[in-house]
Amino acid sequence: MDLDLHVGELAVCRLGPDDDVPAWATAVGRPLHAVTRTAQELSIVTAADLVPDEAVAERGWRAFAVRGPLDFALTGVLARLAHPLAAAGVPIFVVSTYDTDWLLIPGERLEDAWEALTAAGHRVHA
Repeated sequence: MDLDLHVGELAVCRLGPDDDVPAWATAVGRPLHAVTRTAQELSIVTAADLVPDEAVAERGWRAFAVRGPLDFALTGVLARLAHPLAAAGVPIFVVSTYDTDWLLIPGERLEDAWEALTAAGHRVHA
């Protein structure tokens, strides 16, 4: 598979399940922002520099996007990517969109992730 590494750091944030989606969460012009609400939480993925210091967040994530669009009938896409990363001990956080999948990698493990993905036969583009 072909993956594109996106510039900039992301943050994964946790807000309360009844909180409104803050304006900083959906800034236009950034490579990715995702908002997911469950009965237990409101999760937000967005550019790290937009997240207020007081927010509950894991910062420093980097993102690979699978070149798409991906057909909904495809199977095993995430498994083929997650397996070599798991074998290398690289944690991931995944966001799926209508067209593709995004793999978030801790910034300090970016080189390990790149090596694991390319060793597994994937093409990573900066």
